[in-house]
Amino acid sequence: MKKILIGVFVIVLSVFIGGFGGYLFFGKETGKLEKPLPKTELSEGLRGKYGIDKNINEKTIDQYLNRTDTVYRDVRMLVDTATWENKGGDRYLSGYVEGFEVVPSVYLTGFTDAYIEQKRVENVSGLYVGETLFTLNEDGKTYHANYEESYDILETIFPKDKNIFIMCGAGGYAGQIKDLLVALGWDATKIYNVGGYWYYEGNHSIQVKEIKNGEDVYNFSKVPYYNIDFDSLHEVHS
Repeated sequence: MKKILIGVFVIVLSVFIGGFGGYLFFGKETGKLEKPLPKTELSEGLRGKYGIDKNINEKTIDQYLNRTDTVYRDVRMLVDTATWENKGGDRYLSGYVEGFEVVPSVYLTGFTDAYIEQKRVENVSGLYVGETLFTLNEDGKTYHANYEESYDILETIFPKDKNIFIMCGAGGYAGQIKDLLVALGWDATKIYNVGGYWYYEGNHSIQVKEIKNGEDVYNFSKVPYYNIDFDSLHEVHS
């Protein structure tokens, strides 16, 4: 009986040691050893008004790349319709941070009146006015779907069981998409507006802009991109 008990003990111990060893050596690959993220916290001043996070942003994002519990989304257009160059920005997606996938915020929802006015004051014109998955209601807080597939598309791009890092050019588009997600039921504590690529200071930039024969050329084939084909969707009729 003692021999049987000892044998069982050895087996259990072996399994425990093997499992613990796997945790130590392979846990990082499976996400088990990933350190908890800092809690979402707004920056001070204008950056806070944009909704940019104080702890995870353009200066620190390199510390939080390649996490298995997180998805990374850049919400700029490949070529924006707005005149961002009037405020020192770039209407072209000239580069992005490694690991981020691009889905234009303007295809997800439109702009608030306050944002449109702010851009007018900043001499930015030509904001996108085309089709969107969702429309902001008159109360300025809730949204309604424009297509039967809108929610499914949004959940595919922004899975609710993951942390979500959102970046754009300066932080404004990213803030609007966080507002959209939270209003539609996503957990605000898992969504980080990490600011704007124009101010990125890290070492993981993928350059899309190239110079050939003295001219700027944009190699958009480098960009992991979510294409929303509105023609294939079914409109919601009220």
